[in-house]
Amino acid sequence: MGLPKDDAATLSARWTEGVLLKRDVFSTVERGRFRDDAGEVDAVLRRLDQVPLWSYPLARHLFAREHRALALARDLDVGPKLLWAGRSALVRGFIDGVALHLAKPRGDIAYFRSAKLALRKLHRAGICHNDLAKEQNWLRGRDGRAYLTDFQLAARFQRRSFLFRIAAYEDLRHLLKHKRRYAPDALTAAERRVLAKKSLLTRVWMATGKKLYYWITRDVLHVADREGGGTRLMHDAPRIATRLKAHPQVREAVVMAFPDRRAGTGLYAFVEGDSALTERGLREFLGAETAAKAPPKLPEHLQVTGRLPRTASGEVRREILELVAMNQVDLIEPLIANEDERGLVARIVADRRNLRDRFAF
Repeated sequence: MGLPKDDAATLSARWTEGVLLKRDVFSTVERGRFRDDAGEVDAVLRRLDQVPLWSYPLARHLFAREHRALALARDLDVGPKLLWAGRSALVRGFIDGVALHLAKPRGDIAYFRSAKLALRKLHRAGICHNDLAKEQNWLRGRDGRAYLTDFQLAARFQRRSFLFRIAAYEDLRHLLKHKRRYAPDALTAAERRVLAKKSLLTRVWMATGKKLYYWITRDVLHVADREGGGTRLMHDAPRIATRLKAHPQVREAVVMAFPDRRAGTGLYAFVEGDSALTERGLREFLGAETAAKAPPKLPEHLQVTGRLPRTASGEVRREILELVAMNQVDLIEPLIANEDERGLVARIVADRRNLRDRFAF
C-alpha cells in the first residue's frame, strides 16, 4: 500500500531520505532530513506504507499512541520532538546520541540521575512509556543526558489512577534494572527495594502473556534481537562467523545485522586477519561450504581489516562495528576511548562497505 496523497506530497517536498534504521511488520523507520520553518534539520521518519495487511490494524494503533505521546511530551525535553504528523507517517526530531546498549555508561552516575529526572517529568505529565525494559529505548545524548525514544506503547492517563501508578512503577523499575547493570554501586537502598518487588500485574504477565509474546515474536515473526535482525542474525550470523574463523589467516570475525532496503535484513562481516586476506578469497572460502544441507546466505558486506577495535581486556568493541554496519558513523566519536582507537576506527569507516543509503551522516 502507498502513503495517502497528502502524506506523500508533504514528504516529497520536505523529506530527504537518509539511513534506514529499522523495518518490521509495524513500520519502517529511517533517519534523514526534514525541512521545517527554521530550515533543514536531522529527523527520524516512521511510515506505515510498507506494513503487511495482516499487521496493519495493530500498526495503526501503535502509530496513534506514539503520535499522541509525542505531541503531549513535545516541550518536556525528555525525548524527540514531534515535527510533523500525517495519517500514515510522522516525523520526529533526531536526538544526537546512541542507545544504551551501545553507550554502555558504566559508572556514569550523572547519566542515571538525568534518566530518573526525565522519567519524573514524563510521569508528571501523565505519560507512562511502558517499553523501557529495552535498552535501545534509552539514549545517551552527546551532552551526556538521558533521553527516551520509541513511544509506540506509551499511554496518557488523565489522573494518577491505580493503573497509572503501576505503569509508572514499572517504568522506574526497568530504569533501575539498567542502572544495576551499568552502575550497581550507585543504587540506593530504596532503589534496591523497588528492584526486588515486581508489581502484581507484572508477575501475572510474566507467567502468562510474556510466554505468548515470546512465541509470537520468536516463532512467528522470527524476531529475537534488539533491532529485529530475525533468523539471519540468530542462525546465519553464528555459522558465518564460525566458518570465517576456521580460515587459517583469520584471527577474529564478527557478523552484525543491519536494516537493508532491498533484503530487509542484511549481514555485515568484519574480519581481522593477515594482510594477504581478500574479500574475494573469503567469499570463495565461505561458498565452499558444500557439506551443509542448508548453507547460510552469504553476508551482503564483508570487510577485511588488520585490526578490530577492542577494549582493554581484549573484547571486540561490537558497539562501534554496529554503527559502522548501519552507516551511522557520525555517532561513533563519543564512544572512542583514545587516539589509537580513533585512527583505527577512522580507517575502518573510510573502507566501509554499506554505502547504499542516499547520504551518510
